[in-house]
Amino acid sequence: MKKKIVKIVAGIFILFLGIAIALPFFLEGKIGTIIKNKVNNSITGSFDFADADLSLIRSFPNAELRITEAVLLTAEPFEGDTLFAAGEIDLTLSIFELFKDASEPIQLKELNLNKALINIKYNEEEQANYDIARSAEGQGDSQAEQSNFTLDLQEYTISESRLVYEDLSSGLYVEVTDIEHSGSGDLSLKESKLQTISEALVSLSMDGTNYLNEQKVSLEALLGIDLETNTYTFLENEGFINQLPLIFNGYVRVEEEFNELDINFKTPSSDFKNFLALFPEKYSKDIAGVSTSGDFTVEGEIKGKMDDTHIPQFRVNISSEKAAFKYPDLPKGVDNIVISTEVVNKTGLAEDTYVNIERASFNIDQDRFAMEARISELSGNTKVSARIDADMNLANLAKAYPYAAEQELKGLLKANVSTAFDMASVEKKQYAKTRSSGQVKVDGFEYSNEELTAPVQFKTIALDFKPERITLNRMQGNLGKTDFDVSGTLNNLLGFMFNQEEVEGNFNLNSNTFSLNDFMAEKVQEEGVEGQVASAIKIPSFLNCTINAKAQTVLYDNLTLKNVEGTLKIKDETASLSNFSSSLFNGKLTLDGLVSTKTETPTFDMKLGADQFQLGEAFNNLDLLKTLAPIASALQGKLNSKISISGNLSPEFTPDLESITGNILAEILETKINRERANVLNAVASQLQFIDLEKLNLSGLKTALSFKDGIVSVKPMTFNYQDIAITVDGSHSFDRKLNYTARLDVPAKYLGSEVNGLITKINDNSLQNLTLPVGVTIGGEYNNPQVKTDLTSGVKNLTASLVEVQKQKLLNQGKEKASTLLEGLLTGKNKTDSTAIKTTSSEGVKETLGNILTSGTKRTDTVNKDSAATASPNEAVKEAAKSVLGGLLKKKKKDTTSVRKDTVN
Repeated sequence: MKKKIVKIVAGIFILFLGIAIALPFFLEGKIGTIIKNKVNNSITGSFDFADADLSLIRSFPNAELRITEAVLLTAEPFEGDTLFAAGEIDLTLSIFELFKDASEPIQLKELNLNKALINIKYNEEEQANYDIARSAEGQGDSQAEQSNFTLDLQEYTISESRLVYEDLSSGLYVEVTDIEHSGSGDLSLKESKLQTISEALVSLSMDGTNYLNEQKVSLEALLGIDLETNTYTFLENEGFINQLPLIFNGYVRVEEEFNELDINFKTPSSDFKNFLALFPEKYSKDIAGVSTSGDFTVEGEIKGKMDDTHIPQFRVNISSEKAAFKYPDLPKGVDNIVISTEVVNKTGLAEDTYVNIERASFNIDQDRFAMEARISELSGNTKVSARIDADMNLANLAKAYPYAAEQELKGLLKANVSTAFDMASVEKKQYAKTRSSGQVKVDGFEYSNEELTAPVQFKTIALDFKPERITLNRMQGNLGKTDFDVSGTLNNLLGFMFNQEEVEGNFNLNSNTFSLNDFMAEKVQEEGVEGQVASAIKIPSFLNCTINAKAQTVLYDNLTLKNVEGTLKIKDETASLSNFSSSLFNGKLTLDGLVSTKTETPTFDMKLGADQFQLGEAFNNLDLLKTLAPIASALQGKLNSKISISGNLSPEFTPDLESITGNILAEILETKINRERANVLNAVASQLQFIDLEKLNLSGLKTALSFKDGIVSVKPMTFNYQDIAITVDGSHSFDRKLNYTARLDVPAKYLGSEVNGLITKINDNSLQNLTLPVGVTIGGEYNNPQVKTDLTSGVKNLTASLVEVQKQKLLNQGKEKASTLLEGLLTGKNKTDSTAIKTTSSEGVKETLGNILTSGTKRTDTVNKDSAATASPNEAVKEAAKSVLGGLLKKKKKDTTSVRKDTVN
């Protein structure tokens, strides 16, 4: 019997368990559909979620519904914006609520939001993005259905959430992050009490100016709730701003057209530790062990109506009198602290809010600081009137207060300045409307910035404030290897301080040593494909100034420039140089152009002039010149040049050779050859034995080069080696591959004894200046040049041509003597007058050689096929005489020999 009962109970339990497991699968779709339909039917926006998970076990006897990735989108004119989102929404309700008809009200017991976002926004026309409720007209029965969904909550939580409030019409921006909030109470009653605990970080800005930055606030409060009058009353509470405790009293009532507030607050004690507690913990240490004296109080009230036009009137008083504090682990204390400040709005209009700092002062030993200020129209055209009187060592601040600043303060500050301005004039750069007077001097100050390579050490900064201008009397200091002494005028110090505008001004700069690399900070770029983080140099974007500079020494990369003068204009991440001159390589450098880091890849565009540069130094120190004219690295002497060049800069701020274009005009003076570096010239000389590099003089050589796409093109240039005219043109690539041709007009005297012997035998004055055009091709690479010439074939062809000329000359002589002999035989006379012997004319020689040589020194077709051209002159004459006399005396062959002998003799 007992076993049977156990089996029945076990069966019932399994049945209920099965129902509990299976039922959610049937109800999830119903619950999800009901929620979506009810929400979407009541709004003009759209509501959706990824999943709805129903469990009957986790919170039994209640059901738990988990909605994930919920999103509520707004309607026009904010269509597509997110009004509400949540990673998870957990709803707890009675299981019996799941079986109610759609017309019956559904009551929720618990609501939990995790990773939620509430985004409230007003546009310039003051329209709100949360105004998405449908009007009653045209809804039919849907309006009645809305009342069936009730929130009779007993407990709720909000965790890891964020609230954003942005009003574009007023410039107000509030962001509350890291929200942790919980409440418990029976909200189904008309009057109830709700226990709440809240923590969050609050940031607030107005028109781009930050007033609060992640200030920690917390509140533990018991609220009285009256749902009939919509009144929420602070019953018991204690809140904190950072570590400052505050007690609240009063109420908030929600009406249809406005909200009414009547709240007062104050610090629960007057201990001066309340003042230290105002500062965020990340800027200070724990205040528990700090010794204090004097008082500090904060008290105020907020009272009035809040609607689309008005804010509640309020008053906040902050006061302290002759207070002091000292941290136990710091060497100095702060004393004689006086604070008298109020924040007030008397009209209920936001623009009428003002801050009045009647006095704020303190001492650290003998150092003193005092300030008075009034700031009005905080939400409109903010007006500032202030006076500062200070004489202090800034380093003592860290010795008295444990702030965690981005950089350590150093320097002696002396200031006595009064100023009055409004933000509208500052924003419009109408600085003439501002009024400032007094002096500020800082000695031994240090400043660092992410756009600088190292902290700037200011020995002294002296400013003179006058209504019409701010004068920089002197700013002397060091940055890395650079020393500077600057004076000039500042045009917009207020714009730089309050609106993050550029530093504008005109300055005179003097320096003993000025290193350009000190002003070129590396900026980290996105991680590359291989996981390497690239860096590039950046010209500071906050500079907009003109600098007339003089420096004894300027360092850039591996260059040292002396006696530098010029004008530098820095604006929009671009540095423009004009009228720049310097001593460099024992000559003078002139420069005009610009460098820009505005784009992702830095660019440059320069015009350079070189006057009397020492070639050896220039080519040893400038990789660019080595690339553009590698052969010039073998020259020692002086250089005059004009260079136009533009392109991209590498991350090291040197020219990217693959990108540069431009041209060069150069003149070489007083040159000598360094044979150890003259690879190409040595290779040419090895092919042309008559050239001695020691005697090669390139003085006065002028050349023009252009470069683009990694190729340097050289226009034809002509120079002389002794009495040899040489013409060169061609190109080479940046990787030093050569493609050049040369033509040498070589005088015959360099062509060997055979050629010169033939010229002597021809005995014609016109051949004394005979030259042979020799072609040279230069290829390969600069370190391994390949040189070819047609000198050998040219000399061979010239020799053959000279032999032909000599043969023709002697042949003509033979014909004359044969005619004379024949005439004597026929008349019986023997005429041997030398005047009867004629020679080949000079014009004929010139024409014959000219035709041969100008055809490329290869006209071997003029040489007799029977090798007469290579025979001796006597043999050629014999053969010519034989031919001539054989034609005249065809029938008297026996006499031919005697005639031939006579002719030879």
